[in-house]
Amino acid sequence: MVELLASIPSPGTSSISLGPLTLRAYGLMIALGVYVGVEIARRRWEARGGDGEHVLRIAWYAVPAGLIGSRLYHVATDWKSYQGRWLDAFEIWNGGLGIPGGLLAGVIVGVWVAKRQGMGLRQGLDALIPGIPVAQAIGRIGNWFNQELFGRPSDLPWAVEIDEEHRPTEFADSATFHPTFAYEAVWNLGLAAFLIWLDRRKVLKPGQILPVWIIGYGVGRFLVERVRIDPASLVLGLRINIWMAGIAVLGGAIGLWWTSRNWSADAPVSTLADDVSVDDADESTVDEPA
Repeated sequence: MVELLASIPSPGTSSISLGPLTLRAYGLMIALGVYVGVEIARRRWEARGGDGEHVLRIAWYAVPAGLIGSRLYHVATDWKSYQGRWLDAFEIWNGGLGIPGGLLAGVIVGVWVAKRQGMGLRQGLDALIPGIPVAQAIGRIGNWFNQELFGRPSDLPWAVEIDEEHRPTEFADSATFHPTFAYEAVWNLGLAAFLIWLDRRKVLKPGQILPVWIIGYGVGRFLVERVRIDPASLVLGLRINIWMAGIAVLGGAIGLWWTSRNWSADAPVSTLADDVSVDDADESTVDEPA
C-alpha cells in the first residue's frame, strides 16, 4: 500500500480501444473537454434568458479556430523540433497544442460570431468564459496518457511515473516527476469555480470576467512553466510561455482597469443585446451550420 501511494502510474497506452474502434486518448480528452465547456456555457447562457442555440453556433466556429490557433502557436514556438519532418506538424493526436494560441483564436472568433448573432457581448462573455478553463482541465488529462508536459524529477506522493522512453536524456535515471499537467488542470478548475463565484456575487461589472480569467490563466501558467522541463523555445533565457504568461497577466490587468473606469457600473444584467441592436442582429445573423 505504501508503494502504491508513493507515486501515480501513467497509463500503459495512449489509445483507448472500443471493440474494433481505437481512439487516441489525447483527442478524446480534448473532445470531452470541449463538450463539457460548451455545455456549461449553454446552461449559463440559458439561465440568463438567452438562446442556447447561440452558444452551440459559437462553438461551431470557435472550436475549430481554437484548434488551428493552438497548433499554429505550438509549431511557431517550437519550429526547430519539426525541421526535416514538417508533415509531423499535422499529427495533432500525438500532442502539441499551444493553449495560448488556441485561446486567442477561439475567443476572437467566438466574439465575432456572438456579435453577428446579436448577443450581448458583455453578458455573453460572463456566461461563456467559465466553461473554458474547465475544458482546459479535462484536455490536460490527454497529456497524462501521452506521458508529456511533466516537470522536474520529484519524490512527492503525487509524482507521476514516466516510462524511460518518454524521459528527457538528462533525467533518464529518474522515474517520477512533477505532474505539471495535473497542476494546471487543478488550477483551471479552481479558476472556473472562482469566476462562477464572482459572477454569482455580482462582484464584477458585466464583461469583466474575461480580464479576470486572463489574469488567472496567466498566473497559473507562469507557475507551471517554472516547473516544466519539456523542450521549449527560449527568449532571453526564459521559456517563451513564461513571457506569454506575463503578457497575459499584464493585458488582463490593463483590461480590468480600463473596464472599471470606462464601463457603466449599472449596465443591465439581463440585457441580451447590450452591444448590438435587434435590427442589426436580424440583418447580420450567422447562418445555421449545415
